[in-house]
Amino acid sequence: MATYIWVGNFTEQGMRTIKDTTKRADAVREAGKKYGVTLKDMYWTMGQYDLVGIFEAKDDASISAFALTVGMSGNLQGQSMRAFNKDEMTAILGKVG
Repeated sequence: MATYIWVGNFTEQGMRTIKDTTKRADAVREAGKKYGVTLKDMYWTMGQYDLVGIFEAKDDASISAFALTVGMSGNLQGQSMRAFNKDEMTAILGKVG
């Protein structure tokens, strides 16, 4: 499974319903099952981003379809990044020139 880090901010709509944010995180966790995506952890943060999520998915297409579906709710805007653990990075470096 590949790891993805998502960072995002609440939209105006998301802020109007901020008291539901933890319930929405539970709904995101449940919705991920349909796409083969697992929400490993969600953090509410201070600073540039309101939220950071750690996800696992079998491939880029699965996480992308899932992210687009969640984005349709209109509560969040963000970006995702593929993350590599130490073993994955070591394998990548083994292929470098």
